[in-house]
Amino acid sequence: MTVDTENITAYVGLGSNLGDRAGNLLMAVRGLMEASFGVTKLSGIYETEPVGIEDSPRFLNMVAEIHAKGITPSQMLARMLRIEYLLGRKDKSLKKPRTIDLDLLFYAGIRVDTPFLTVPHPRIHERRFVLVPMAEIAPHFVHPVLHKTIDQLLAVSEDRSSVARWNPNAANGHRVYSNS
Repeated sequence: MTVDTENITAYVGLGSNLGDRAGNLLMAVRGLMEASFGVTKLSGIYETEPVGIEDSPRFLNMVAEIHAKGITPSQMLARMLRIEYLLGRKDKSLKKPRTIDLDLLFYAGIRVDTPFLTVPHPRIHERRFVLVPMAEIAPHFVHPVLHKTIDQLLAVSEDRSSVARWNPNAANGHRVYSNS
């Protein structure tokens, strides 16, 4: 499929559970801007329990809306991997704590399926730590494969993991979002 890369909107998930988690997210957003991506929207930061990772610190997660020109999904992924590397992520293995994790969630509402990249991200609908911040900035975005809005996917998600708006100044002052 040929994609018009002249002016695209993409969504990137950001997560960190090692070191200065908030600082890592901030540096990743800066890295996205330095990689010539226009960061047009940022969700709030959410503290989330690790999903599928044993004995791991809690994550801070957020979603960024990106505008880019003249870049393919593979080129976007390459730039994101470089940002991860520069921020100390050497091991891209799944199910491990990480200083930073950048996931290309959606790219202009199209599908990409290569050995190195699948867009939309194949497990978005199973992950509240992505759906909650995504619903904050793009609740009506329609998943190009599942044909449901982000709000609709969040409403029917079977994931029951904790997702709370992060407040660095309150010990237990975050708001927990539930599916009910």
